[in-house]
Amino acid sequence: MTRHISFRAWRAEELGAGTHVGTAAGPEGLRYGEDAGCRAYTDPFGDGTRIEYDWTSWLSPEVTPGHPFTNLVPSWNARTPDGSWLEVEARTTDDGVHWSRWWVLSRWAETDTAIHPTTVEGQRDDRTRVDIEELVAADGVTWTGYQLRVSLMRPAGGDAVPTVSLVGTVVSAGEPVGGDPGGVAHGRELHVPAYSQQVHRGEYPQWDSGGESWCSPTSTTMVLAAWGLGPAEDEYAWVDPAYPDRFVDHAARSVFDHAYDGAGNWAFNTAYAALHGAEAFVTRLRSLAEVEQFIAAGIPLVTTVSFEEDELPGAGYRTSGHLLVVIGFDESGDVVVNDPASHGIPSNDEVRVVYPRAPFESVWMRSGGLVYVVRPVDVPLPPRPEPPNW
Repeated sequence: MTRHISFRAWRAEELGAGTHVGTAAGPEGLRYGEDAGCRAYTDPFGDGTRIEYDWTSWLSPEVTPGHPFTNLVPSWNARTPDGSWLEVEARTTDDGVHWSRWWVLSRWAETDTAIHPTTVEGQRDDRTRVDIEELVAADGVTWTGYQLRVSLMRPAGGDAVPTVSLVGTVVSAGEPVGGDPGGVAHGRELHVPAYSQQVHRGEYPQWDSGGESWCSPTSTTMVLAAWGLGPAEDEYAWVDPAYPDRFVDHAARSVFDHAYDGAGNWAFNTAYAALHGAEAFVTRLRSLAEVEQFIAAGIPLVTTVSFEEDELPGAGYRTSGHLLVVIGFDESGDVVVNDPASHGIPSNDEVRVVYPRAPFESVWMRSGGLVYVVRPVDVPLPPRPEPPNW
């Protein structure tokens, strides 16, 4: 199948489109308006208490991207104060008439004191499965359209006002190609603070077995720090003061997906970045040439890769899934990264690595070219291609 990717985002007043059930939209985005109903929820990772919530919801317009797709990944920027939380669902169609059931892709809050943020396991039928935060078509199935539903919950009778400033979705199909030699960012390297996940070995093993597994929150922390953003010190005051780079521990706890039992949930990481002054979303790119456009625009990217030890020269390890930050390209077009694996050495000085372009593109394309885009909202994105994938 030909490679297809497209991205759709609703920002601020654009969230006025679609159907509102108790929600309202204005310059700040989507917010809780009037109660539309009440539902009970028992946090599967809590103490078993059944809690009543008032709810509202937003239903996106039906989206027809103009190409078939087999994968869908949503992301969002939101605030959930005072015990509130949100649920993100999607449904698909292959003919514009008959729609699938609603699939739950996330139940999320900005802290784990309201609910334990989680995806929902065990969702599948003969046409669709939910793979952590991603909707995936069964073999031989393609879709032509989708719709999202975002529901906002607050404790019954309360006055919390959860808000949403961005809802984005990337859909894709086909095998990545890559191979574009690029050139626009050759010789350009961005200043991005380097943090190693290895310096956190053994810290807080209840969250993804401890720091040696924290590639995603460490990478997210790096791109936030590149913009001078991140949590205030009082937000991570709970972290042992003897630990280095304590904000990374805070990020790991904040992005932890309790059903997945890991800190690598893509959408949870971008949602965390958005809590700290950035606009952030998940998308897929078509080649390293598109990555170069972001570097040329001054925007580092978190990328996800998987490879055997001999597939990426200079890495010295194998991984079934790892995240790192592309910070630039050398004069020949090889890829300059901040790799939080840091060659297995617990030192921030070991984080910067240059990987050869073709092998890096290959192991990144294996993940579908997925990236986290994190930057202040006033920093322009590169010019969008057609069809747009950012």
